[in-house]
Amino acid sequence: MTDTTSPPTHLRPVPAPAADAPDPDEVPAAPPPVDNPALPAPGVVSEKRKPVLAGWLTNRHDFTATARHTAANIGYAALYHGVRIPVYAGRLAVMAPRGACRFVASTHRWVWDREAAPLRAHAVAQQDVEEYMRLAKLRAGRVRLRGLVTLVAAVFGVGFALWLYVLAPAYLYAFAAGGVLLLGLAGQQPDAPVVGPAVLKTEVQKLTGSIVLRGLDSIGNAKISAAIKKGGDMNGLRFVSEIVRDGPGYRADLDLPYGVTPEDIMEARKPLASGLRRKVGCVWPSPDPAEHEGRLVLWVGDKPMNETTKPAWPLLKSGTVDLFKPVVFGNDQRMRDVAVTLMFASVVVGSIPRMGKTFLMRLLLLIAALDPRAEIHAFDFKGTGDFGALEPVCHRYRAGEEDDDIGYVLDALRELKEELRRRAKVIKGLPASRCPESKVTPELASDKSLGLHPIVVGFDECQVPFEHSEHGGEIEAICTDLVKRGPALGIVALFGTQRPDAKSLPTGISANAVLRFCLKVMGQPANDMVLGTSMYKSGYRATMFSRSDRGICWMAGEGDDPRIVASAFVDAVAAQQVVARARQLREEYGNVTGHAIGKGPDKTSGSDILADILDVIADGEKAVWCERIATRLTAAHPQTYAGWQGENVTAALKPWGIKPGQVWGQTDTGEGANRRGIKRADVTAAITRRNADRAAA
Repeated sequence: MTDTTSPPTHLRPVPAPAADAPDPDEVPAAPPPVDNPALPAPGVVSEKRKPVLAGWLTNRHDFTATARHTAANIGYAALYHGVRIPVYAGRLAVMAPRGACRFVASTHRWVWDREAAPLRAHAVAQQDVEEYMRLAKLRAGRVRLRGLVTLVAAVFGVGFALWLYVLAPAYLYAFAAGGVLLLGLAGQQPDAPVVGPAVLKTEVQKLTGSIVLRGLDSIGNAKISAAIKKGGDMNGLRFVSEIVRDGPGYRADLDLPYGVTPEDIMEARKPLASGLRRKVGCVWPSPDPAEHEGRLVLWVGDKPMNETTKPAWPLLKSGTVDLFKPVVFGNDQRMRDVAVTLMFASVVVGSIPRMGKTFLMRLLLLIAALDPRAEIHAFDFKGTGDFGALEPVCHRYRAGEEDDDIGYVLDALRELKEELRRRAKVIKGLPASRCPESKVTPELASDKSLGLHPIVVGFDECQVPFEHSEHGGEIEAICTDLVKRGPALGIVALFGTQRPDAKSLPTGISANAVLRFCLKVMGQPANDMVLGTSMYKSGYRATMFSRSDRGICWMAGEGDDPRIVASAFVDAVAAQQVVARARQLREEYGNVTGHAIGKGPDKTSGSDILADILDVIADGEKAVWCERIATRLTAAHPQTYAGWQGENVTAALKPWGIKPGQVWGQTDTGEGANRRGIKRADVTAAITRRNADRAAA
């Protein structure tokens, strides 16, 4: 009942605080809650449907690998037992009498209901008359029925045997032989069966969750070890699906502990392989691009990648190529096809010697050769003729490192430089409706009147021309221009080197290459020079490959993340067959030119970079900015130095030992400034040294 005599709440006196109570002004305010208590409890926020068909049923190579694995086991078991059939038959025949005795004894026990004898004996021991009479009555009925069945079977069996003996004695012998074998099976010892299991070769232990956790615990990551010790789920470590058979191996998908990424696992492949008791070539941890950054996909192969039989290259015997579309060139760890798109990209391939770099370069050039529109330039500075199979389809071809070889290549590059300039003008003059993105498209490349067909240029051992004492600067400048502007204009440049460093791969080339293939290298600098800065730190390490991992590389630039690829193996004989087919395609298309018909590059008068620079520096000028020298060279020799900038001058003079320094000068507005430039005296001294060397030679 409500007290109506009490004053309203807002009028009631406030009680005095206790003597020891803290001052309300000094009590800190409670922090505002971060989590809204009205939020619903965590639950399923989205549903991810499982595939209707298993992954190995939807991928041709995975299906083939699984079917081959199963068929191999079945075939081996069939062959193993097939050759032993005579031995099995003899052993079973010897055991048939024992089996016959066992059959008679078991039939006797069945007819006379011996299996219920203990129950009747128990009723007698307990003096349970009612139970014994019930069991005795039940036994009498069973004995009558079973005896009748046995009698009918015996009469019918004897009659059937006599009928077969009269009408078809051969069938009687077959039935008799089958009966002897069945009696032999009944007579064999349980611990020594006649037909034992086929002894199949155990290649790998089945991958289980405990084995995966054991392997992860062995890499020495504190967060992973702690999560495994505490049970996992509270720290984020858990399997998100069952471990399944995936191609020639097993796949495990799991969430790593909070703060741990797949790159942490990739850096520790060797300890992980030790924990899994597999060879390191079988263990391939990787991230899942479709999931969060803590999702690990661990694929463990039956055999190391370098020991697994690779599928044949799909283009080895038939097919053509459109360079604007992805083309299969190799396989991943699961032997699934891996494709590459060469257009709109420059390519860098690096490795130590004898790891398959040249084979990969040749394979990429073979892909280009199968596009009948493409113009192929193949330069082998090793001089061993590894690109020799490509000669019938090459517009320009050279193998060697002598001065005349370098001169040939330089003339070819000067042609490409002019072609680059011409293409830029053609694209600039096309209407936006036909060339909306200001680059070569498949339609433009197929229009012969425009001359915008793809051009693919391959340099194997590219460090040789770049380090040439006389022409290295100009070759580097042209190649850098091809890498920077060429992709949009339909020119693809491939650079291969067995010594990935700043001299072999100049910064202007390595920094602008899109596709990168790194086979085995010996250290972090070479790894990052090919794959890109900090790739080694991120776990993409080509140093992990062994000497037997020929043709296996990290590929970066095709897709979001680098991936392991084994390039298709196409030897010199197979390459010649591919080139013969490519030559026929080109003859039908009308694109057999240059070296393929015995015509070399147009000889240019050449340029003497030292003399040309000396001509544009007045006698009274002690030093001139590099950018001004480039401007003067372009004005004096537009056919040779068009488009040059200060960095081109620096690169061209580097082989002659001329290094730029800070030069004070006046800008066009009359302001003073310090910029990179060269001294006239240095150019004069370089010419003097060069002339003296030539005279001595």
